[in-house]
Amino acid sequence: MFAARKANLELRARAVNALRAFFAARDFAEVETPCLQISPGLEPHLKAFATAFADPFGGPDRPLHLHTSPEFAMKKLLVAGVPRLYQLAKVFRNAERSPTHHPEFTMLEWYRAGASLEELMADTETLVRDCARAAGVERLRRGGAACDPFAPWRRLSVAEAFAEYAGIDLLATAPDPWSPDRARLAAEAVRIGLSVSPSDTWEDVFFKVMLDRVEPHLGFDRPVILHSYPVSMAALSRPSPADPRVAERFEAYACGVELCNAFGELTDAAEQRRRFTADMDLKERLYGERYPLDEDFLAALEYGMPDAAGIALGFDRLVMLLAGAERIDDVLWAPVAD
Repeated sequence: MFAARKANLELRARAVNALRAFFAARDFAEVETPCLQISPGLEPHLKAFATAFADPFGGPDRPLHLHTSPEFAMKKLLVAGVPRLYQLAKVFRNAERSPTHHPEFTMLEWYRAGASLEELMADTETLVRDCARAAGVERLRRGGAACDPFAPWRRLSVAEAFAEYAGIDLLATAPDPWSPDRARLAAEAVRIGLSVSPSDTWEDVFFKVMLDRVEPHLGFDRPVILHSYPVSMAALSRPSPADPRVAERFEAYACGVELCNAFGELTDAAEQRRRFTADMDLKERLYGERYPLDEDFLAALEYGMPDAAGIALGFDRLVMLLAGAERIDDVLWAPVAD
């Protein structure tokens, strides 16, 4: 089994060297932050691994989680005065296993103080091209699909993608951008032949359309940057100053595979607390559990985080596409045992 992966792992090592050279040339600090956290990440649909710290002095055990992303810890370092930083982090997501998902995987995250989302898009394009050169490949491949990372990447707003591939005016289904109209989007989804459950939220319907009609078209021939998500899906990003209906957020796709998620970072501590609380309320309704807020992170935002842009890229997925591998396990040194 290892012998079958050996060529992919040699390619992986060359890609790691290329990305470290990319960041060194741009004066980024490589950082290491703890995997064990009080708050593992607060995306409502992610399930974290739970553990506990056993007090060596006989006190009560302290609940901890393995992080789903190093985002909170890295942003604290932005506040502390590190203006450019990156990390190749092991991250953990429970209840995830598929050809493109693994319970433990490698996330590449980087942050730039004072940078725009446009600069992060340029970073992403250049980094992927550098890794492809180091790997000795001209195309990203998966199955019978291929795309050219050296061609100009297509940039497409989420609203444009829904119009082009699903025939839906997405922003018209959200006359109040922060409280989109579930009935309007559900009616549009039914019109194009999708099944909608009475319990589906606006966001549930959004992802049904996205997964069925939009994602299968993204990143063929050349990679696509999908930007300007509806502001109700802002996560940790700020609203766009050019259009308050959308957020400063993008994802990049190649061969139909999502590679990364990027934000123009939200720096308003009160708004971030409101979003975290709403997300944990939703998590509790859906799954019967909630994670604690990272009060250190919220305190750091209150202290003053600089304007910044940040991105998380699934490094294993990038190596899959460089190697033309079918499964994420094919590019890992030692996959988690089934």
